[in-house]
Amino acid sequence: MQINSEGVSASRVYLPADQSHLNLLQFFIEQFPHIPGDEWEQRFDEGLILDQDGQALAANSPYLPNIHLLYFRRLTREPDIPFEEQILFQDEHILVADKPHFLPVTPSGLYLHQTLLNRLKKKTGIQTLSPIHRIDRDTAGLVIFSVNQSERAQYQNLFRDRVVNKVYEAIAPYSEELEKQLPMTYQSRIQESEHFLQMQEVEGEPNSDTLIELIEKNKSWAKYRLTPGSGKKHQLRSHLNALNIAIKNDQIYPILTPYQEYDLDFSRPLQLLAYGIEFQDPIIEELRSFKSLQHLNF
Repeated sequence: MQINSEGVSASRVYLPADQSHLNLLQFFIEQFPHIPGDEWEQRFDEGLILDQDGQALAANSPYLPNIHLLYFRRLTREPDIPFEEQILFQDEHILVADKPHFLPVTPSGLYLHQTLLNRLKKKTGIQTLSPIHRIDRDTAGLVIFSVNQSERAQYQNLFRDRVVNKVYEAIAPYSEELEKQLPMTYQSRIQESEHFLQMQEVEGEPNSDTLIELIEKNKSWAKYRLTPGSGKKHQLRSHLNALNIAIKNDQIYPILTPYQEYDLDFSRPLQLLAYGIEFQDPIIEELRSFKSLQHLNF
C-alpha cells in the first residue's frame, strides 16, 4: 500500500485493455466524471498520480492498458482538529488509540489528513493499520486498529459476532423519575430517518438494546454508564434521546443542528466517551481489556 508523506493512503485504478485515450488526463476525466477536469490537472501538477513503482506521472503521459495506477485525494482546505490522540497500547497485532472529540476515525468528506487513521499512520509508520470498528467523529474514546492485513478479518469478526464487551459513559440530564427505573435495559427498533444523519424509533420487533446505569449525579446533570448489546448507528444517542435525556451538547438529537465545518465550537464536545473495551484475542488467545484515560465533565 502506498502512502504519502502525510500518512494518506492512495487509491488504485485499473487501466482496461478495451479502452483507448489520448493521455492519462483524458482517462481520469472520463473514468471519474463527478470530479472536475481541472481537479485532475491539479493532482497531476502536484505529483498525486503515480505508477506502480511510485513515480509521479504527467497529465500528458500515454495511456498504457492492463496496469494499475495510484492516485491521492487533494483537499484545498481541511478543518484543523487541535486535539491529540494517545496510543494506549501497541504490539505486533493491534494498536489501541484514545481518540479525542471532533476527530474522524477515517477519511471522508472534508477530512483527509485530520483523521485518526492517517495521524496514526504518520506517527507510527505502519502502512497496514486498519480500524476494526468505528466510533462517531463526535464521540471520544477507544478505537482498536489491526496491524496486519492477514489478521484483520479475525478481529473484525469479533464485532460481527458480538463477542466484544464495550462500555460507554455519557453526561445527560438527570431525571428523578428515570432514576427509579435504573438500571434498565432499553430496547427499541431504530432505523434511518428521512435525514441520513438521524436515526428514528419505529414500531416493530426491537433490533437494539442498551443497559443504562446511573453512575453519579450533579444537580440537573448525571453521568450514565451505557453498555450496548447491539451496534446500531447512533444507538446510544437515539436511546437516551427517546428517554428525554439527550446527551449533553448533542447536535443531532433531538434537534439536528447544521455543522459549521470550518468554525467548530471546540468548547462544546459531545459528552459521550467510549470508555472501556474487552475481548478474547483470537490471535494470542488471551483476554484483552483497555480503558480510556479521558474523563467527561458535568
